[in-house]
Amino acid sequence: MRLRDDAVAERLSRLDELLGQVEATPGPAGEVALAAVTELARVYGEALARAAGYVAEAAGPLEAFLADELLGHLLVLHEIHPEPVARRVARAIARLRPEVAGRGGMVELAGVDEGVATVVLALGGCGSTVDGVRKAVTEAVLAVAPELSEVSIMAPAKRGDTAFVPLASVTARARDSGVKS
Repeated sequence: MRLRDDAVAERLSRLDELLGQVEATPGPAGEVALAAVTELARVYGEALARAAGYVAEAAGPLEAFLADELLGHLLVLHEIHPEPVARRVARAIARLRPEVAGRGGMVELAGVDEGVATVVLALGGCGSTVDGVRKAVTEAVLAVAPELSEVSIMAPAKRGDTAFVPLASVTARARDSGVKS
């Protein structure tokens, strides 16, 4: 729900008053508060510049808009992101898939439930490599869905134990029993 123009004017007036108070606050606390407000304004300004650029694009502005990490954070922060969490997480996992596959592994989204994304990750290699990939997966998921409380990474379910039977053994049994192979 968008604000009416008169409500926006009231908020802008209140913002001016608060900024005046921050600027008048003496000492380190005032300096930190002013620095925080300045950085926040720069981030929002960058987000608005990106949004304006996407709207100006002829092809696919919505897709580009939603794929932008900064704009995505702002949409989540204001609880107005149009995409469900699971879809955003699935997109992040899809972007990681080629990198993980290049390391001989696989990564899949198992689901998102009650603020937790569950990701299945299989990767060969040493522990430090696996830990690094686990960290990268967690960071990528939380970057697109900061409202999640956790990313649970699990190994793929093990298939039933299979016994290896050499082909020579099978053909030898068939030959010994008189069956033609």
